[in-house]
Amino acid sequence: MNIMVIGGGGREHAIIKKLAENKSITKIYALPGNGGIAADAECVDVKATDIDSIKAFAAEKGDIDYAVVAPDDPLAMGCVDVLEGMGIPCFGPDAKAAIIEASKVFSKDLMKKYGIPTAQYETFDDMDKALAYLENAPIPTVIKADGLALGKGVIIAQTRDEAKAAVRKMMEEKAFGASGNQIVIEEFLTGPEVSVLSFTDGKTIVPMISSQDHKRALDGDQGLNTGGMGTVAPNPYYTEDVAKECMDTIFLPTIEAMNKEGRTFKGCLYFGLMITENGPKVIEYNCRFGDPETQVVLPLLESDLLTIMQAVTEQRLAETEVKFSDESACCVVVASGGYPASYEKGKEIFIGEMEGKTDVFIAGAKLEEGVLKTSGGRVLGVTSVAPTLKEAIDTAYRNVEKIDFEKAYYRKDIGKRALEVERS
Repeated sequence: MNIMVIGGGGREHAIIKKLAENKSITKIYALPGNGGIAADAECVDVKATDIDSIKAFAAEKGDIDYAVVAPDDPLAMGCVDVLEGMGIPCFGPDAKAAIIEASKVFSKDLMKKYGIPTAQYETFDDMDKALAYLENAPIPTVIKADGLALGKGVIIAQTRDEAKAAVRKMMEEKAFGASGNQIVIEEFLTGPEVSVLSFTDGKTIVPMISSQDHKRALDGDQGLNTGGMGTVAPNPYYTEDVAKECMDTIFLPTIEAMNKEGRTFKGCLYFGLMITENGPKVIEYNCRFGDPETQVVLPLLESDLLTIMQAVTEQRLAETEVKFSDESACCVVVASGGYPASYEKGKEIFIGEMEGKTDVFIAGAKLEEGVLKTSGGRVLGVTSVAPTLKEAIDTAYRNVEKIDFEKAYYRKDIGKRALEVERS
């Protein structure tokens, strides 16, 4: 089989490595891939958002048997619709279903309509009305751009002035372009966060192992929000009782709601949850594998990924085995100094010999004359799997010390809170 994977980050590297375990796959193309992915797939210099060029590449090859569309933008732009229109089966939702992530207003209204627990909210397409609302809104509050914004379109405002500045940044200054034409102002929830990726074919939903992301750039959850500085799995806050409540009140109702709206979702549906004192609530939906959650979840998957993906596409998930290891995983992201603000590129990357069950998933790197150099903010993630969470964390950090490039930095406390919960 010849497989095409759309995307070029650490998430895509993890997907490609797991797909490659299937011996029926003869060729994997990554569009665009990156300098590290080039070791595991043939990289094609086509942007993930260039749907016309993706279509042209597939047509030129003529022998693509299956495609995985991983990032949010091409999903929202209808990449799956285009490829399936060419007769290429895909893993990922069509554009009608991808709106669950592409529009915060849509997803919040969906939850309200179908009684799915989430934060209270109001939506605005008029800046003056939004600013007037903030005069009496509870503080802190959360301001969200409606559309996709590379994971950066959410601002937690601690003061009324911060909230107003966030609204102006989105709606007046257009910091996130058209994504800020509409905004959501919602209640600030408190409690531990849990990420749950799930396979769903629109009829059956199978949650994957839970994980915990670390969004802030610096230790102790300080600094700016990032795309994610590390993850652990499983998440100790996600107990069996919580999992059952989520299935009954969130997961199944979401799938049923999308079906009722004529937007059947097939692919990976990501639930960003907060375990509040009033039970689990949805913070956000993503219409695809999370990054860097994928980097800890897929290494724990024992079943064949391609088999599961094909079952999702063909709506046969109920009869397909999805089995995860009972081990633990930790991913530590190594980033360029200055990320998520400005940072330098082109630094040579040195990767030593890894110990234990460890993968290095490359995110922001390019090959220049055979030399791997930095080309992004999050450069790579080191993921270690071990029998216990503490062993996984310790192994990951020992391996991180074998990574070197100029101005590299990483958080030193990935998994610390999870370990504290385990001990309590």
